[in-house]
Amino acid sequence: MTRRSAHIADRRSVLRATGGLAVLSTAGCLGGGGADGANGDGGTGSDGDDAPPDDGDDVEYAVERVAEGFENPWGLAFLPGDGRLLVTERPGRLSLVDPGSGAIESIAGAPDVFAEGQGGLLDVTVHPDYPDDRRVYLTYSAAAEDSPADGSGATTHVGAGRLDTDAPALSGFEAIRVAEPFRDTDLHFGSRATFGPDGALFVTVGDRRDTDFDAEHVSQDLSNELGSTLRLTPDGDAHPDNPFVDEPDAADAIYSYGHRNPQAMAVRSETGAVWQCEHGERDGDEINVIERGGNYGWPITSEACRYGTDERVAPSHRERGDVIAPVHYWPCGSGGFPPSGAVFYDGGAFPAWRGDLFAGTLAARYLGRFTVEGAGAAAATVTERDPLLADRGWRVRALAVEPSTGHLYVAVDDADAPVARIVPD
Repeated sequence: MTRRSAHIADRRSVLRATGGLAVLSTAGCLGGGGADGANGDGGTGSDGDDAPPDDGDDVEYAVERVAEGFENPWGLAFLPGDGRLLVTERPGRLSLVDPGSGAIESIAGAPDVFAEGQGGLLDVTVHPDYPDDRRVYLTYSAAAEDSPADGSGATTHVGAGRLDTDAPALSGFEAIRVAEPFRDTDLHFGSRATFGPDGALFVTVGDRRDTDFDAEHVSQDLSNELGSTLRLTPDGDAHPDNPFVDEPDAADAIYSYGHRNPQAMAVRSETGAVWQCEHGERDGDEINVIERGGNYGWPITSEACRYGTDERVAPSHRERGDVIAPVHYWPCGSGGFPPSGAVFYDGGAFPAWRGDLFAGTLAARYLGRFTVEGAGAAAATVTERDPLLADRGWRVRALAVEPSTGHLYVAVDDADAPVARIVPD
């Protein structure tokens, strides 16, 4: 595939939500405690019509294509102190992009991946002490060494190698965590990765599309690492302060569980809390604040319906006191918000957006912006605002904020896709 750099400025003002998109903003906002108000125990639904005014809706922006020709890009990460951007592509390629020139360099040393279905080379993140510690971390799906020739039997992996930007290449790359067990499916790998404020590495693992919707589901079984958030040391070991390290029948890397397929994760700088967005079944997509040892309910509670029906998968989170409810969700019948990629905006280019959560949506094809009120012991109230990029038909896969400029970068999920940035107009 031929790639070409691009600096094609496409000037436009932010669009107001149309009636068709406004229904996607309907969501329940659940109250509660926890570091960011995650532990909802009741709450009521709300919609954009009742939301307080927001100056951020009037921000004018332009869209610039930075580089093109990517095949299903999945992860973005800026190199601290360098300014260049790492980009993963699901077939197995890792690239280094110069945002100024748009030049693209292929990085040698990426792992072999199981690039089927939803699998492949997925997320990328950088050691928080980079460039003193030059490790780059990749999440990816890979098959078991003894799997059949058809490639069945795969799972989510975490690997790390040291980046030489001159070559460019990853040296000494190796898998540092394998989320067992392997499953004969190419779905629901999860696979977002980010470092928390304490230097621990958080990684999401999907439920691998386990359809036994009962208490024996893999996401409710602490003996395996599927349907969970893992908290690791930078070397890939289970963090010694994890909640289940002293339980002999539990996987010691698990930090939270009861997840279906979390494909977005970001740290809120005001509180240090880890937030996630995850896919529901039919609708039922969620935004969650992650608590140590928390059970997020899948599939014994859910706001979703079964595919092809109006039948609820399970009772609502509000009907059980032993699970953590989402701070925002899209109930069955709303149209949903299948998410992938999220970031809290902390840049200087758009002061009206500082502290807002941005999350990409796939099937709905726009970039969501959410204002967040409340921290500490107060409930976190999340309000979806007018969509961005709603006129482009882009499946928004990944997001990143350029440290030096505050521009918001977007990876588009397509077979011949751009990486674009949002800049002030």
